[in-house]
Amino acid sequence: MRWAGRRILLTGGGGFLGGHLRERLAAEGPAVLLAPRATELDLRDAAAITRYLGEHQPDLIIHAAAVVGGIGANRAHPGRFFYENALMGIQLIEQARLAGVRKFVCLGTVCAYPKHTPTPFREEDLWNGYPEETNAPYGLAKKMLLVQLQAYRDEYGFNGVYLLPANLYGPRDNFDLETSHVIPAMIRKFVDARASGVDHVELWGDGTPTREFLYVDDAVEGVLAAAEKYDQGEPVNLGTGNMVSIAELAQTIARLTGFAGHIVWNAALPGGQPRRRIDATRARERFGFDARVNLEEGLRRTIDWYRAAEPE
Repeated sequence: MRWAGRRILLTGGGGFLGGHLRERLAAEGPAVLLAPRATELDLRDAAAITRYLGEHQPDLIIHAAAVVGGIGANRAHPGRFFYENALMGIQLIEQARLAGVRKFVCLGTVCAYPKHTPTPFREEDLWNGYPEETNAPYGLAKKMLLVQLQAYRDEYGFNGVYLLPANLYGPRDNFDLETSHVIPAMIRKFVDARASGVDHVELWGDGTPTREFLYVDDAVEGVLAAAEKYDQGEPVNLGTGNMVSIAELAQTIARLTGFAGHIVWNAALPGGQPRRRIDATRARERFGFDARVNLEEGLRRTIDWYRAAEPE
């Protein structure tokens, strides 16, 4: 009943996190749930946003739309990743303010943190350095939306909330090796290698960087808890507070997929930010969020989904 009477606009509803959010919101029955595709609402077009908001009059916007990808995609398209992510968010926030939207929940990224942030990452550390170079344009574009929301809160009283989820994974993730993030890329490589009898899998970097991963269903819970209960301007991390090295992650996925070959690390290719682990205290204290799905269980679910979804 928490969304009874609410008119919700969800951007990015055709994407990974957005698709899971859309299904969960639809099941909970808001008065109106709007989840337009890019062909219905181009967030790069301010006039189109103005028309859409005027016609549909949402009172809550959850902005999950983004142009995203792994290290390879970020290296190939730094200009696009900066421009489109900044433009979409800046224009949507401005038009939401002008339209009198009551609340705006913005999905940021852990890539916004400085490259050498001490672990665990605390929200206060966001401005203590420059992000890791391979994804800095994307991270900075998303971080500018935090600046905008806080400025709008100060000047206009606009209720904007900014969330920083850890690296997401789960069923229906992007498994395209050209654009995917680390977990789906590894799952595909190990599953395909086992199926074809290949005795080795090559992975980027040297395996030493660490990451924190948040299962997509937990991320949905965190976003909706913030949408319901959190109305402050300070950014909030969403995560588990646990980290794993990329080498340990690879060994776990190899074991869970039944791959018995060996792993070849290509240290000539970048491994990304050296360390990532967040402090999840603020989310727990401000709106009661605790992740529930541990990494091994989440990986099992994701591998099972990928195998079931593979074309014959």
